[in-house]
Amino acid sequence: QVQLVESGGGLVQAGGSLRLSCAASGSIFSINHMGWFRHAPGNQRELVATIITSSSTTNYADSVKGRFTISNAKNTVYLQMNSLKPEDTAVYYCNMNVRSGWGSRGYDYWGQGTQVTVSS
Repeated sequence: QVQLVESGGGLVQAGGSLRLSCAASGSIFSINHMGWFRHAPGNQRELVATIITSSSTTNYADSVKGRFTISNAKNTVYLQMNSLKPEDTAVYYCNMNVRSGWGSRGYDYWGQGTQVTVSS
């Protein structure tokens, strides 16, 4: 089993910054890709950013390009969020595709979610 533990959410004023972290532990052989999603009330869960660990290739939602940066260090993924806007308010979830052994397929795991609230 694999566990993802998130930290770093909170309340911030518009224009401020927050850094989210998500650490994976458990039966980990390798991690194929990592990402952040968010879910705001009344909206569907949306992809925020992803990173492919082997190449460090990143992908961002248009709404966060130039403001958010995804990065990783071993089994931890980060999301640096700058110039935050009220519309960034949501519960943020980390996601990792993890292989638990040589030759095994990857499985998706999710963090517990962390609330980010941006006041105007």
